[in-house]
Amino acid sequence: MAEESEFEGDKEDNQRRGTRTVLPGDLIGISEEYTTGEGAYDEKGNIYATVVGTVVEDRKRRVIGVKPLGTAPTVIKRGDVVYGTVSAVKNSIVLVDLAFIEGQEKRGIPGETQAAIHISNVKKSYVSELKNEFGYYDIVKGRVIDPVTLRLDTTDPRHGVIKAFCPKCKVGMRRKNRVLECPQCKRIESRKISTEYGKGLL
Repeated sequence: MAEESEFEGDKEDNQRRGTRTVLPGDLIGISEEYTTGEGAYDEKGNIYATVVGTVVEDRKRRVIGVKPLGTAPTVIKRGDVVYGTVSAVKNSIVLVDLAFIEGQEKRGIPGETQAAIHISNVKKSYVSELKNEFGYYDIVKGRVIDPVTLRLDTTDPRHGVIKAFCPKCKVGMRRKNRVLECPQCKRIESRKISTEYGKGLL
């Protein structure tokens, strides 16, 4: 059974669906007047659409959102936990090609969606070099802290690298206390290791 929309089930006299079609990023209201509903997000007091659709206002509850036109694409929201593969490690940021949102594994994220982890959002302790925390092709779990610029945070102990591969042998590395070890060549690598390393979805 499909989940009931927060706009569904309300009486018609309390709900108004506009005729204005909006696109992702269009301003539809302000947080001083409305609470953010489905198909929208709040950014610095302004409420924007996240999907293509028509504006829906619940007058009684003072909720505003967007009713999607057709099938709604996967929408990444602040607080979502996402999974992806490291595609680049730079001086101050790590780039991650996103694969899916936790709880929506079967849907995936369409297209090429790239997120970034800034060096200040890796862990609670000081990070001197990102190459000691992430490696190419690592599978990473992180929390979305900015859905517009797609910034991720991995400071939670459960977040970080959940699978890494030996750069020499290309096989999955095993956790050995606070480091990772290749089962073949015994190479040791340091990472921002998740407490869920090697578990769950892998």
